[in-house]
Amino acid sequence: ADEKVQGILVNIFGGIAKCDLIADALIKAGREIGFKVPVVVRLEGTNVDLAREMLKGVTTELPTLTSAVDLTDAAKKIVEAVKVA
Repeated sequence: ADEKVQGILVNIFGGIAKCDLIADALIKAGREIGFKVPVVVRLEGTNVDLAREMLKGVTTELPTLTSAVDLTDAAKKIVEAVKVA
């Protein structure tokens, strides 16, 4: 792990990638290896509502994983999360 990384912003936008599959992969990664830095996820595309619900459902289990509604929201959230971490 790079000690200089203070946070991660994941921004996925597109119709081909299924957002629920991306959310599932992030949740599995969080459970398997954990996130040592804040991770903010902005998804837009196929199955985005399901993906957002999936991410909301793990906030207690994976408190460093946060969902955002758009890129501006994601940027604000990652900056704030890095300040607090």
